[in-house]
Amino acid sequence: MPQDGSHDNFDGDQDELLRQFENVVSGLAGEEMQDALRRALAAEGGAAFPAGRTAPPSRRHARRPDVVTYRLKVHLAGTEPPLWRSLDVASDLRLDDLHGVIQVAFGWTDSHLHRFASGPDYSSAETEYYLCPFEVEEGEVGIPEEEVRLDEVLVDVGDELLYLYDFGDDWNHVVTLEAVRERPADARRAVCVAGERPGPAEDCGGVHGYELFVDANNPEDPRSADAAAELSRLYGFSGDWSSHRPTPFDLDQINDELADFDAGDAESDARLPGPVAGLLSAVWASSLKRQLRRLVSNASLDEPVDIDAETAAQMVHPYMWLLHRVGEDGIKLTGAGYLPPAHVEAAMTELNLEGAWYGKNNRENHAIPVLMLRESAQAMGLIRKYRGSVRLTSRGRALLDDPVALWWHMAERMPLKSRKPYEIQASLVIFIIVAGMYKNSDDELPNLDEAVAKLLVADTLTALGWSSDLGEPVTASMASHATRETVVVLRRLTGVTDDDPLFTPIKITPGCVAFARAALQRWV
Repeated sequence: MPQDGSHDNFDGDQDELLRQFENVVSGLAGEEMQDALRRALAAEGGAAFPAGRTAPPSRRHARRPDVVTYRLKVHLAGTEPPLWRSLDVASDLRLDDLHGVIQVAFGWTDSHLHRFASGPDYSSAETEYYLCPFEVEEGEVGIPEEEVRLDEVLVDVGDELLYLYDFGDDWNHVVTLEAVRERPADARRAVCVAGERPGPAEDCGGVHGYELFVDANNPEDPRSADAAAELSRLYGFSGDWSSHRPTPFDLDQINDELADFDAGDAESDARLPGPVAGLLSAVWASSLKRQLRRLVSNASLDEPVDIDAETAAQMVHPYMWLLHRVGEDGIKLTGAGYLPPAHVEAAMTELNLEGAWYGKNNRENHAIPVLMLRESAQAMGLIRKYRGSVRLTSRGRALLDDPVALWWHMAERMPLKSRKPYEIQASLVIFIIVAGMYKNSDDELPNLDEAVAKLLVADTLTALGWSSDLGEPVTASMASHATRETVVVLRRLTGVTDDDPLFTPIKITPGCVAFARAALQRWV
């Protein structure tokens, strides 16, 4: 599907529409034909965006001094019987969050561009556009949606706001203000209260395609066979149309997902530590942003972090051991720049790392846990290489017998230095996961689900614009590589010595959660 706002319009009745479609797809195949079909099926609700338009007079009103509850009815134009959802939302909701609410309520997957508009219709010269981040970057005429509050564009009962999703299928949502009510202090940011009909599948061809897929996927409907035949004729083959099965209207599931909106918004993001706020601001995908906001909210970064001396000493023991091993005299490195075998063997034995790697483990370049312990200590400014030796830095010397101060120093040095911005961002997500997913757990905390963590890191990096060399989305394997050094530090702090550290999850401890929170609070 094109996502640049450009699309063709097919005019006329159904027979004329099919004639135009046949002319367009003559000689096309595969994805080109499917794209043309979607354009054709979406024709009845097509919304033109005038080229070269100038900004119209603003249609925004002053924001309300108080926050009330808006009862909204959102319906998809052109559906019969109407497909609609009824929502209770906070009047100060920003449009980027309203976009997310609508996505959840209708079962969309946020896979295409969208745009809000206030005016007679989408193409009117009087209509003011409120743009998604991509359109802002492209220089489209309009106002960034995150700058606009709902009470600026909906004021009186009966006021309408337009929301277009997917500039190919052209899903025209009409948002109508039905009621204004006082807002209880404990009210949720967004709640779905009612609705009718299942939500359309993505890329099903607009309203006409939706109706065909609804009928074709319902064997009990007398129109099912005709709808399947029509789809077969349009697509050129008989298939299993369940791939575009509509999304059932499930009120409980919708409200479970809408609960994420209670975690924060753009205003609360601005009060977070700079790098955390910057990460949330840069993530465009609304569902991913909500997930990260929920974790950040759970982390309670506005609350102080406490760490006792006993817990700190247990956590930093491997690094304290290394500092004392280096000592005032330092350690002369081998000609290849590694720790001598005697020190490597001592580390493996005294730090109980013998089961943490395979092989003989008497050479540092083979004993990876020891190598990464030393390299992370260097990255945190505790030791340094100097004239063929490894020596304490002045900071390392000062922290030699102060485990609490060493713990705080390490938290403040997270993430480890890197010339690659994506590694910094990936590490930020790992700490958000540890701090937010486990802070409110019982004393017996679970293991870190590294598979889930890597997928969230991968999704976040992709949403931030990173990709593989081939332009593909970031994979879990790539995310694992990007977070490798951060995970190594967490493993040492939590005392992981399992026989198979490559696959054994990190045991999350209260001290580990505190360390992640401290790192996020001091991230610069």
